[in-house]
Amino acid sequence: MSTPETSRFVRLRVELVLEIDDEEAVTGAALSRIAEDGDMPDEERVHAESAVTEDTAEALAQLVDPFALLGEVPGVELLQASWSGEEIDYDPDSPEWDLDEDEDDEPYDDEGDEDGADRTG
Repeated sequence: MSTPETSRFVRLRVELVLEIDDEEAVTGAALSRIAEDGDMPDEERVHAESAVTEDTAEALAQLVDPFALLGEVPGVELLQASWSGEEIDYDPDSPEWDLDEDEDDEPYDDEGDEDGADRTG
């Protein structure tokens, strides 16, 4: 399946919307994770503890670990990951939140739009 012209690299984009019904539980779990991380430098630990205590979205981001999620997938090596959390206004009835109609699903050419034509002028 892999040919010299086929890229072996894949960008996987995942967007999740979560409802947090127990902020203390999330914050507590994040603080426990930070405390158990023996490789985290003290200065970074102090910053992380402050961030998760002040912002539940940061606490949740502290608990998400893409390396653990994909670590057991055969034939895949996770090279780079970034993620963040933010509090949002969420309306499940709004068309903005229709995950089935994601504009990013359309194939785009580096030179133009989805059909390859450059329409920038």
